[in-house]
Amino acid sequence: MKLGLSLLSLSTIAAALILFSCRANQQPDSQAKEPPVADPRAYLGFDRNLFPGNDALPVLRKTFAFSSYWLSPPPGEKTNTWLGQRDALRSQGFGFLLLYRGPESSELKTYADGVEKGTAGARNAASIAKSEGFPAQSIIFLDIEEGGRLSAAYHAYLRAWAGGLAEAGYRSGAYCSGIPLKEEPGVTITTAADIRAHAPSADFVYYIFNDVCPPSPGCTFPQNPPSPATGGIPYAALWQFAQSPRRMDRTAHCAPGYHTDGNCYAPGDAAHAWFLDVDTANSPDPSNAAGANK
Repeated sequence: MKLGLSLLSLSTIAAALILFSCRANQQPDSQAKEPPVADPRAYLGFDRNLFPGNDALPVLRKTFAFSSYWLSPPPGEKTNTWLGQRDALRSQGFGFLLLYRGPESSELKTYADGVEKGTAGARNAASIAKSEGFPAQSIIFLDIEEGGRLSAAYHAYLRAWAGGLAEAGYRSGAYCSGIPLKEEPGVTITTAADIRAHAPSADFVYYIFNDVCPPSPGCTFPQNPPSPATGGIPYAALWQFAQSPRRMDRTAHCAPGYHTDGNCYAPGDAAHAWFLDVDTANSPDPSNAAGANK
């Protein structure tokens, strides 16, 4: 009888120890570790108003995954030096950032004026993109240089722009300010947020500029570029974080990197021949335009 109780006790104790050990090795649901999620990779690109020339491309390709490509004369220019250069860039492995100059607000007097000019601009941009060999569904970014809130006429332009490109088989986006501007005490606005609030299209793509340090790292070329969302607009697909020439009121707190002439140059450009703006994007081909036109 005593032996039976002893064996039973030993059996009970052993089972309890096993149960305690199993429970000790378990973690509460609230502390369960999830597998780490890698940050999405970002890619460096450059943009400039003038085509840098064929000799520059191998040098710039060592640093950049993609290049701008103007479909219209850039701001301040009467001619476009990028036309006809798609094959040269593509042969070096560049992705593309398609740009088209947008109007100034003063050029859009009325709502109807915005609709008419937006439709015409989209038609022209699509025609040039097609003639340059860029495939359907490539994203064309309207270049909007001014910041702050846009007029009703400008929003009419953007809706017509997006609709006209979609009708022609292309996608739409805009290069616009991601720098908050104060409208009144306690109220700020970015052009990107203003455009998004008016929803030009369901798949509109945002390419923001914000060269203020911080969040901008200044004229730098990191191997692991920051995500476009780091620029302050969480839905941005691209972020221009350095401009040439620099604006001292925005870049006074940037890390060293700008040249003494105020411009930004790629690491391989020892002669400082090609000043440029620096971008980061979620894709090495932000306009999805590197493929052959079928």
